[in-house]
Amino acid sequence: MTGQSTDPHPLDWRETAHGTVPVSLQFDDPFYSLQGGLAETRHVFLGGNDLPARFIDGFHIAELGFGTGLNFLTTLQAFRDSGTPGRLQFTSFEAYPLDPAALQRALAPFAADLPVQVLSRVGDITGPDFDLRVVIGDATTTLPAWDGRADAWYLDGFSPAKNPGLWTPQIIAAVAAHTKAGGTAATYSAAGHVRASLTAAGFDVTRVAGFATKRHMTIARKAS
Repeated sequence: MTGQSTDPHPLDWRETAHGTVPVSLQFDDPFYSLQGGLAETRHVFLGGNDLPARFIDGFHIAELGFGTGLNFLTTLQAFRDSGTPGRLQFTSFEAYPLDPAALQRALAPFAADLPVQVLSRVGDITGPDFDLRVVIGDATTTLPAWDGRADAWYLDGFSPAKNPGLWTPQIIAAVAAHTKAGGTAATYSAAGHVRASLTAAGFDVTRVAGFATKRHMTIARKAS
């Protein structure tokens, strides 16, 4: 560890071969894989939702846990690289937003690969080809109140063992209620209760190969 921050979401910082990784002291969990956050996002969330192959104008991704915004930026770059015309819609639910200084420090290792300049803060941002909305607050209340439906979900809260409140059957049921028919979800977690909740909520669930040292992860599709 290399020193704590004074951010409202208390952090420590860990030096790795892939750059400096923020670690939540509140949940005792890194914000992304110590084996490489960019590669993890591409494997788990893009690959797990069959992206960029499914991109169309207005494709809507929703996410539990905005964190550093790495998933959003990786997706935006993939959307741009795919040449898909139109706009990407991205909605994320975040209870503990990072302050701007912590956000910029966390994203610095990815500046050569991703358009990190579009994220100077955690909040709603409209760009030339995207609409980002970050819903601040407890997802147990903000998610059920949301009026949108997603084509794909990134389930990226801190580990179910460390942050169980974001992985309850009620949260997963709300995810399903806000997913379009034929929509998908992906998560790095292969926990049995997460897979069971997804199944109970109406998803067809598959356990597949995980990223780096994780043997498995979970992908899911809502019936058409």
